[in-house]
Amino acid sequence: MPFSNSSELSPSFLLASIPGLEAAQCWVAIPLCSAYVLAVLANGAVLLVVRAEPGLHAPMYCFLCMLATIDLALATATVPRILSFYWFGSREIGFGACLLQMFLIHSLSAVESAVLLAMAVDRYVAICHPLRHAAILTCGTTAKVGLLAVARGVLFFLPLPLLLLRLPFCGPRVLSHSFCLHQDVMNLACANTTPSVVYGLTAILLVMGLDAVLICLSYLLILKAVLRLAAWRERLKVFSTCVAHICVVLAFYVPLIGLSVVHRFGKDLAPLVHIIMGNVYILVPAVLNPIIYGVRTKQIRRRILSLIHVTDR
Repeated sequence: MPFSNSSELSPSFLLASIPGLEAAQCWVAIPLCSAYVLAVLANGAVLLVVRAEPGLHAPMYCFLCMLATIDLALATATVPRILSFYWFGSREIGFGACLLQMFLIHSLSAVESAVLLAMAVDRYVAICHPLRHAAILTCGTTAKVGLLAVARGVLFFLPLPLLLLRLPFCGPRVLSHSFCLHQDVMNLACANTTPSVVYGLTAILLVMGLDAVLICLSYLLILKAVLRLAAWRERLKVFSTCVAHICVVLAFYVPLIGLSVVHRFGKDLAPLVHIIMGNVYILVPAVLNPIIYGVRTKQIRRRILSLIHVTDR
């Protein structure tokens, strides 16, 4: 019998357990918790260092702070709930909580994509139009870009949970991941999901897809400008300022594309693949982003090392 999404009878979902390791999930949760703690400490350290270091009060590092805040919010919206399941057996998640978590994951991912695009534009202006960089990318412009990124993420992905509100759910309600994603929840509905499918795909293409295309275009223009330089050493020096951002873009888009491919074409894959890809998508950017910028940025590296009383040699 279908479950109605009414206040009298609201469906709940079961988070996916690790196949074959159900009895050992409490141990599996330890590296997951460690990665989450590392992400919190590393991103928190970046926020503190950028705030305390006057030399880092520039648009690029403001965007880096936005990135760290988004990663913290995204990880916090998912990992504590996963740990409560692995450690305390709290497998069931209510319909409203699931929709909220789903909305946060998709909207925050959209905001992160926009910030990565803004960082690519910052690199383009700094390399191709260095004399106009300070005039174009001011603190006010940076703040407006951040607000527009949040507004776009909310507006584009708020309809996703609203489209699922009226759908009936029946049969087994076991998710493919240890958290809620739109595709995952939508596949459990026992009704026509065409509007959700069409809107979800359109939103992803217009947001993440368009951002990825514009980031590639920015780097094509940067590469064209770099190749005009006469000396190879000068080319490498200029392009090296983009290495950290390129790594961060790959850390975000590769898991995103992998997760999308698994959802749309990997129905015959083992359930473990879905769980691993989901956890990679949530945690890899949050862990790697501050490490990448900490290694590549001398001021951040020195300040963090000073915080732990280690001399930077």
